[in-house]
Amino acid sequence: STFSAQLSFALAAMDYEVGLLDIDICGPSIPKMLGLEGQGIHKSNLGWSPVYADSNLGVISIGSMLSNPDQAIIWRGARKTELIKGFLKEVYWEELDFLVVDTPPGTSDEQISIAQFLKEAGINGAIIVTTPQQVSLIDVRKGVNFCKTVGIEVLGVVENMSRLYQPLTDAKFVRPAGTGEHIDVTEWALQYISERAPDLLGLMACSEVFDCSGGGASKMCQEMGVPFLGKVPLDPQLCKAAEQGRSCFEDQNCLVSARALKSIIENLIPRIVGEDGA
Repeated sequence: STFSAQLSFALAAMDYEVGLLDIDICGPSIPKMLGLEGQGIHKSNLGWSPVYADSNLGVISIGSMLSNPDQAIIWRGARKTELIKGFLKEVYWEELDFLVVDTPPGTSDEQISIAQFLKEAGINGAIIVTTPQQVSLIDVRKGVNFCKTVGIEVLGVVENMSRLYQPLTDAKFVRPAGTGEHIDVTEWALQYISERAPDLLGLMACSEVFDCSGGGASKMCQEMGVPFLGKVPLDPQLCKAAEQGRSCFEDQNCLVSARALKSIIENLIPRIVGEDGA
């Protein structure tokens, strides 16, 4: 959902008319990630009207239809299918350049329904997001094979949370105690670095969060013959932007993740619209 939200922000910033359709019915997080919590969908003679994050970025999500955001959605597949059909047939999007569809993980009713309903209209392709560890890649391989089975082109795979990047000054330093607890020594550590090696204060700390000894998404893409679009780091500033419903591209604190996402999107656009932009 983070990637879908930031991709939509980026396309809208490029002056495309963008619709973002959230079909993660049991766990809709797109309204929060677009800063649209509390804004409801309205119905007119033309159909359901999207909620707009910007003049050229409309959003449809069941999260915007709930009176209580904590309400659990306990639906069987048939009811999910009917809602997705309604989102596609009864929403007045106006003219769109892109319809970004955010799906839940896996290959369940939502993916089957959207593939079926959009088959005749034409789908440019699917972008599959994974984390680098094998337990995630096992499921993602199934997702790639699902797309191949139903005739959807895999535009590429994105490896999310590839590494943790954090400014050294934002890190918390602790010292293990004999009791098994940890003592916070952040203030002392930063003061020590400031006095002894001030140049280090401008560094970013980088660490592997997940085990990627199996080669991660890049190796999987080589084995399955699908494009690898790139890696997005685990960036606390990107997490904060998503929590606050902001575009990371307009946030000076999101430099690491914004650069990675920008590179991926620039690599992705020609696959969708063609090299000539048509």
